[in-house]
Amino acid sequence: MSKISLWAHIKEDFVQPLLQDPAINSKIELFFNYPGVWAVVNYRMAHALHVKGFRTLARVIMGISQIITNIDIHPACTIGRRVFLDHAFGVVIGETAIVGDDVLIYQGVTLGGVSLARGMKRHPTIGNKTVIGSGAKVLGDIHIGENCRIGSNSVVVKSIPDDSTAVGIPARIIEKGRDKNPMAHNKIPDINKELFIYMFKRIKILEEAVLKSHHDAKVKDDELESIYKCYLESVKE
Repeated sequence: MSKISLWAHIKEDFVQPLLQDPAINSKIELFFNYPGVWAVVNYRMAHALHVKGFRTLARVIMGISQIITNIDIHPACTIGRRVFLDHAFGVVIGETAIVGDDVLIYQGVTLGGVSLARGMKRHPTIGNKTVIGSGAKVLGDIHIGENCRIGSNSVVVKSIPDDSTAVGIPARIIEKGRDKNPMAHNKIPDINKELFIYMFKRIKILEEAVLKSHHDAKVKDDELESIYKCYLESVKE
C-alpha cells in the first residue's frame, strides 16, 4: 500500500462511488446516500489521530461514526487506497485487520477475530483488488490473496491464495483465475446445489434398482407418491 497524504486519501475515497456505482447521478448524493464513504473518511481522520497517540479521541470519532453510519471500523486497522464499502450497513472491520488497495466490500461483511488475546494480530489481511460479497465473514489472522472473490454469506476461516474464488460455510476454493467482471457474483457456482443434484440422481438410480427387484418396496413407493401428490395439492390451495 503506497503512502500518500491524508487529504489525498480522502479525495480518492469521495471519487470511488462515481467510478464504481452506476446508480449515482449527482455528487450531492455522496453526502446523503453513501454511508460507506463517510465511514472510511471518518476512519482516515481517526486513524491519523490513533497513530499520533490520541487513541481515545480516535475511538470517540469512530464511535460517533458508527452511530451515524451503522458501520464499525476500528481506528487502529489499516485500510489501503480506493477502498469502497458499497451500501455498507453492518460492515465490521476489526482492530488488527489490514485491507489492501482497490478492495470492494459489500454490506454486512465482517473482518473479525477468533481470539481474545491482546497484543497479537487477530484479524484478516485482505489483498489488493479483492471483492467480498454481502454478508461474508472473514475470521482470524488469515490472508486473502490479491484478485480474490469471496461469495456472499460465506464464512472464511483459512487463507486463500491469489486469484481464487471461495464460497460456502466454511468457505472452499471453487476456482482459480478470476472473472474479468469482479461484480459477476451470479457466475459463482452453487456447490451446494450441485451436490444436491448429484444426491437426488444417485438416490433415484438406487430406488429404481430396488423397486425392480422388490414388489413390497414398489407398493410402499406408490403410497409415498400418493401422499406427496396430496401435499402438492394442499399447497396449491
